Formats: sequence, C-alpha cells, structure tokens
Amino acid sequence: MLEKIKELDISLFVYLNSLGSETYDNLWLIITKQLYWTPFFLFLFYIIYKKIGIKQTLYLMLFIAVLVAFTDQATNLVKNTFERLRPCNNPDIKSFIRIVQVRSSYSFFSGHAANTMAVSTFLYLVLRRHFKYLGFLFLWPLIFAYSRIYLGLHYPGDILTGYFFGAVFGSLLYLVYRKLKPRYFPG
Repeated sequence: MLEKIKELDISLFVYLNSLGSETYDNLWLIITKQLYWTPFFLFLFYIIYKKIGIKQTLYLMLFIAVLVAFTDQATNLVKNTFERLRPCNNPDIKSFIRIVQVRSSYSFFSGHAANTMAVSTFLYLVLRRHFKYLGFLFLWPLIFAYSRIYLGLHYPGDILTGYFFGAVFGSLLYLVYRKLKPRYFPG
C-alpha cells in the first residue's frame, strides 16, 4: 500500500513538474524565495494593525513567530527521521524531470507548505470576523508550495503533508491564543 502511494506521488510530481517552462523559471525562483514575499507581509500586517491596533498586532506577531519556529523545527525533525530524497536528488527520476533548483536536505515534508499553511490557518482563525475576504489568504500557501514542485524540490505528498501539519498546528496555536488573549486584552 505504501509503495503504491509513493508511486502515485512520484507520478503526480513528474506530471506537475513537466508543466514547467524555461520561460517561467525565474518567476518561480522569485516566488519560492521568502524574502520576496516581504511586501506582502508588510501589507498584511499594516491592514491588520489598522483593524486591531498595535498592541494586538504585536501580540499576534509573537504567536506567529512561535508558530513558525515550532513548525520549522518539527519539519526538520521529521525530514531527518524519514530521510526521503528530494526529487532533484532522486537517481530514479532526476534524468527526466525539470530541475530548476537543487537542495541537499531531505524532502518529507515541506517546511514551506507547513509554515505558510500554519500561519494562514492561524491568521484566518484569529481575524476572520474582521475581514470579509480573508479566505484569499490561502492562495499564499498554494502558490508558494507549488513553486517547490515546479522547481523539482518536493513531491505533492510532501506538500499535502506539510499543509495538514501546518493546518493542525495553526489551529492548535489559535486555541492557545484564544485562551490567553483575555488575560492581555480584556473586554
């Protein structure tokens, strides 16, 4: 059963990865680099600040920092436990896939997917009553994580597992946030 799932995962990766084109390689390299998302983050925190004020925004950012640090460390622990080769390093497929970027670390599961989904889930749960179309925030993890497949760095299963992990921990941290918030922001 596990072998069948791995075969399906590889087949889906090969298909999705093959949709790429040299014309768009630079775009996907920009999308995958977190630094280039800084204007998006600044804009997001500006509109959050305008809606809930500086104290609550800073409190929210503290939770996001904890969430990203925890998710990142948990991802590394899992990667080093499973030691699944990235597609770009897999000798069985690397000769016929598009490799745009190479990383030597392991593949399972995607830290990019886990972090972006954790933050998106957490922010959505905290702020959904303040913003009508906040669901669009989930486009960020979709685009960001697809870049990892496009570049040859992650299998779809890595991405889906990262999404699941991120959604679970984003939701759990929201529960902690909700429990602690009245202490610091009564009323």
